[in-house]
Amino acid sequence: MAPASLSLSTTVRLSSGHEVPVIGLGVFENDECVPACVAALKCGYRHIDSARYYQNEDKVGQAIRESGIPREQVFVTSKVYDSEHGYEGTMRAVQDSLTKLGYDYWDLYLIHSPLSGKEKRLETWRALIELRNQGKIRSIGVSNYSGKHIDEIKEAGYELPAVNQIELHPFCQQRPIVEYCKTNGIIVQAYSPLVRGKLDNPVLAEIAKKYNKDAGQIAIRWSLQHGIVPLPKSARPERVASNANVFDFELSTEDMEKLDALDKGGEGAVTWNPVDAP
Repeated sequence: MAPASLSLSTTVRLSSGHEVPVIGLGVFENDECVPACVAALKCGYRHIDSARYYQNEDKVGQAIRESGIPREQVFVTSKVYDSEHGYEGTMRAVQDSLTKLGYDYWDLYLIHSPLSGKEKRLETWRALIELRNQGKIRSIGVSNYSGKHIDEIKEAGYELPAVNQIELHPFCQQRPIVEYCKTNGIIVQAYSPLVRGKLDNPVLAEIAKKYNKDAGQIAIRWSLQHGIVPLPKSARPERVASNANVFDFELSTEDMEKLDALDKGGEGAVTWNPVDAP
């Protein structure tokens, strides 16, 4: 994924053989996400990231129908939450997700976190494989997993996830997890790439001024140039559009290094970030 050739229509190939667009719209804590989703699709996004926990899968489906964009042109993700983990719980949850979305498949379905414990994690993964084989899901993955959680999948003899979605931004770079995923052919998606709006940092401000961009656009571009798929969230249509305005410039090696130096490890996290769950 050469930085200079990126655009909003650029995709990355998953290990499943399917393609995922390099930027997605996150809809966490957006109960009325239809306007944001429609605005995103109107300005060229083709990737929306939802979850059972967000309680807006139905709104995402409504937005796709309202947009007039054919379903097969939009990459849509959901996630099964800890309370529904296990084989039977996951089978029920995904079917309910499909009903809410109003379509007959999900492009990507993730285990939302590792918090349910090893036995339930593996039962959930087995269910996702079966649902994928039934055609109800096209690609399967995990979220908030560290290398040790993915090793469990490997040791159980199952296929590896196509995706691991984690909190990732210049202040929380999750380098060991990113390295593990790259070594194992797993695409990393970044939630909270905008640090939940906590972007008032002098280094970000200096670089933003240099490129005539805002700090959020710099943070998103940084993710892209590291080969990460960012999922910026906004409920405001104008912000949704500006978050995608990141393809007309390229951060220099020097500026990438300045941003890399902001990493605080786990201390830099601004969300639950349960990657260290037992």
